[in-house]
Amino acid sequence: MPWDTTDYPASFKNLETAVRKKAIDIANAMIEDGYKEGQAIPIATEQAKKWYDSASEHERNQVVQMSD
Repeated sequence: MPWDTTDYPASFKNLETAVRKKAIDIANAMIEDGYKEGQAIPIATEQAKKWYDSASEHERNQVVQMSD
């Protein structure tokens, strides 16, 4: 079952909204590609944080505004 903004791994709880949404998207894609949850969660978290650090304010706002 894919994660969304109301049902996601506990480790995503304290992430900023934009980082959390991006991590959810990345993790869902990884699960779909055959990764196990235990692998996908930390990788998605790290990638989402890197994305946030390099994203423009506009890109961050777009992710925040994405529908669930």
